[in-house]
Amino acid sequence: MELGESKAAWRSEMAARKQTCADDVLRRHSMRIWRRVERLPLFRQARCIACYHALPDEVQTAGFLEKWYRDKQILLPAVNGDVMTFLPYEGKNALREGAFHIMEPIRLREELPAEPAVIIVPGMAFDRQRNRLGRGKGYYDRFLSAHPAPAVGVCFQFQLFDRIPVDGHDRKMTWVVTEEETLGLATPFRV
Repeated sequence: MELGESKAAWRSEMAARKQTCADDVLRRHSMRIWRRVERLPLFRQARCIACYHALPDEVQTAGFLEKWYRDKQILLPAVNGDVMTFLPYEGKNALREGAFHIMEPIRLREELPAEPAVIIVPGMAFDRQRNRLGRGKGYYDRFLSAHPAPAVGVCFQFQLFDRIPVDGHDRKMTWVVTEEETLGLATPFRV
């Protein structure tokens, strides 16, 4: 099987697995994941963080965004064609539906946001070598290759594998955080 076909098969499998999980379970797991992210030294030290507005099957971000956007500058992606940029999140009432039905910030101010010190990244699957399988459009791969900030992949434990298919343009995460594990440059640990 070619790499592209292999990645497509993984995406289909992950979509099917996500559909078997109840919303309340995903919300509980999401809260545990964010508590782990908040304990990372790079998160605690960061003043500007790029994050995302979750789709229903992703690690949920609503509570995390509301908790932190007044203390740290939180940036969310906005897609225009093949380009993904990040704009300041200024509260849930300053969002609009964008590409792929994902909520995006409405640009309220003209100044450019700060460069993120940490980029929090969703994915379809991750592996223990901190590789990421995205949705296949390449938005995060392009953004991450142009921005050297540490990247924190967040996923549910059932999305973490020993190995996933990767190719040369896939950027390795600095950390991968699930509700049960935090994998980083050092040995994985459980809390």
